[in-house]
Amino acid sequence: MPAMPFDVREHPGDAPRSPAAPRRLPSAPRKGRASWGKRMAWRPSPADRDVLWLYLLTRISIWITAYCARWLFPGDPATHDPGPTLAPFQHWDWDHFLHIAREGYFPDQAGPWQSGWDNREAFFPGFPLVLRAVHFVVPHWALAGLLVSFVSGAVAVLALARITRLHLPDAGAGKRAVLFLLLSPCAVFLSVGYTEALFLALALPAWLAAQRRNWPLAAVLATAATAVRVSGLFLAAALATHFLLTLRSTRNLRPLPWLALPALPLALFSWYLHAHTGDWMAWKSAQERGWYREFHTPWEAWANTWHNAFGQAQSTGYGFMFQAELAAMLTGLVLLVVLARKRRWPELVYVALSLCALGTSYWYTSIPRAVLLWWPLWVGLAAWSLRRPRVKSAYLCLVAPLSIVFALTFLTGRWTG
Repeated sequence: MPAMPFDVREHPGDAPRSPAAPRRLPSAPRKGRASWGKRMAWRPSPADRDVLWLYLLTRISIWITAYCARWLFPGDPATHDPGPTLAPFQHWDWDHFLHIAREGYFPDQAGPWQSGWDNREAFFPGFPLVLRAVHFVVPHWALAGLLVSFVSGAVAVLALARITRLHLPDAGAGKRAVLFLLLSPCAVFLSVGYTEALFLALALPAWLAAQRRNWPLAAVLATAATAVRVSGLFLAAALATHFLLTLRSTRNLRPLPWLALPALPLALFSWYLHAHTGDWMAWKSAQERGWYREFHTPWEAWANTWHNAFGQAQSTGYGFMFQAELAAMLTGLVLLVVLARKRRWPELVYVALSLCALGTSYWYTSIPRAVLLWWPLWVGLAAWSLRRPRVKSAYLCLVAPLSIVFALTFLTGRWTG
């Protein structure tokens, strides 16, 4: 395992001692310097600071876009009232997370047995719990949600950069992978009160811990990630695959029980929902009712999505989003082929399970957002752009306009039509 850029050695410049030289015992000041060096190992390296600076700049660009969208596309066109300052960030799934954090899953005995139910049990409790905790310090709900995503995103990009540097020797590879992620079409969801940033802040350090074979830490972080999104189970499968591959060299089965830990959040959540609804799969049933995520064969899902994208069956806004779903699915399939050729089996398992879950519904839903969670894609793009410098320019020129369009559709309340 190569040394990480934030490793700090006590005396990296000491020359080798000759055999005849007497060996001195370390003095107290030398021990103090060693402790100082150990503390310094956790400080961000210059490469980490570059990544955080890039992250901050892209957050500022999102906030500027939100400010402009609020004035150019007012919530009430008749009065030209731009609405509250944070109104552009409060759309769609945010309402579900807010209601869960503020009221719980079944307030006043309400539930799926009532007409007009919002199917909030489809969302896992991790993000609402964190949101409620932060709300004790930040009373404004929307601001609390933005703060959760802002801090989580910073952790996520640092972890992504360090994962990239494990695979690529170039000093700027980590920053390049982060750049590709932060300018991707759906990157706006890393800036709003959604689950993507928090999930990545847990999943990527879990994967980084697994690369260092710190299995207990990897399992605990993957468990927390599963409490945020069901995708944590796909991460757990990738960790298990990686563990099995390392057995060829370690022959150590003692960490194996840790790998079952990520199933605990799903078990507890299912038990809680069953106690209120009598349905062990109530979260899945809610997704089927609200988002047509009942099982269909992959070719049926593709055909239904294609018809809604190009068959004039939907309005222009919805049609555009279905086209984005198809493009994201094709991106995932190409990524699977690349990972198979590179023999990156754990990453392949993670992406394949994600595609299977999202590609077997009535039609595709939320695949462009799921692309944000495919860290092998951003590492692979960084590697490809280092071999072919024109790839970076082509990516930025082609993707930047889409990023602006997607950001505006969300910030103005026009997402999915």
